Amino acid sequence: MELAPGLRASITREVTETMTAVSLGSGDVPVLGTPAVLALMEEAACAAVAGALGDGATSVGTRVELDHVAPSKVGTTVEAVATLTGVDGRTISFECEAREGERVVARASHRRVIVDRERFLA
Repeated sequence: MELAPGLRASITREVTETMTAVSLGSGDVPVLGTPAVLALMEEAACAAVAGALGDGATSVGTRVELDHVAPSKVGTTVEAVATLTGVDGRTISFECEAREGERVVARASHRRVIVDRERFLA
């Protein structure tokens, strides 16, 4: 698989109590917290390029611009989709969307950088 725009992946999760704003400390309402939405989108972005990175390579998140536009209650199912939109050297860019059925709950632009896993951890 080649690292090129158009790669995409989706992650689907049922919203649990541990994913709520209350549990994550990002608010005081028992709905899907913004940090959990971001985590789902990052997971989808990683999955989109997983088969296209070289041996020993991984990607790390460096920037996100996220609009969380609707709440999702515990027990609902949310799908996050990430589409690779740009490759500029080691920098890769994604457009992400999270949906609860047909309803958009969040959108984001996300940037990651490809790194050598061992060198990064050193």
